[in-house]
Amino acid sequence: MAAASTAASAWHWTWARFDDLGVHALHDALALRCRVFILEQGPYQDPDDADKTAWHLLGRAAPGGPLLATLRVVDPGVNYPEASIGRVVTAPEARGTGAGRALVAEGLARCRQVWPGQAVRISAQAHLQRFYGDHGFATVSPEYLEDGIPHVEMLCPPA
Repeated sequence: MAAASTAASAWHWTWARFDDLGVHALHDALALRCRVFILEQGPYQDPDDADKTAWHLLGRAAPGGPLLATLRVVDPGVNYPEASIGRVVTAPEARGTGAGRALVAEGLARCRQVWPGQAVRISAQAHLQRFYGDHGFATVSPEYLEDGIPHVEMLCPPA
């Protein structure tokens, strides 16, 4: 597979609410999340009720190509007072290509469009603090365990 471009503009993004994704895009997103979150990181309940009302961002390097990156954005007031980015995942074959950076940048841009002037929160795996810090997030909690993995809450201030 050719290396994916690091530029967010080179990606083909789908941004939709759960009900508008379509069954094939939903399948692709849940299959990628399962591949990484359950098979790589250990068993836990990945799909949850927040999926049903969240925005979902899916990234492909080419139209109709394999899904390489996805995240979801939960509305303010559901998990946190702010909108929250979660279920951030990059396919193993796309790691090291800038796909994750493009995904988070695009996710933040979409949050800024939907909720202008508002902060965005994330429950980040602790070892990814620098990665999310590069996107403007700052750690705002002590470390805690979530599904057996050290996490911290991080907040990205309004743009």
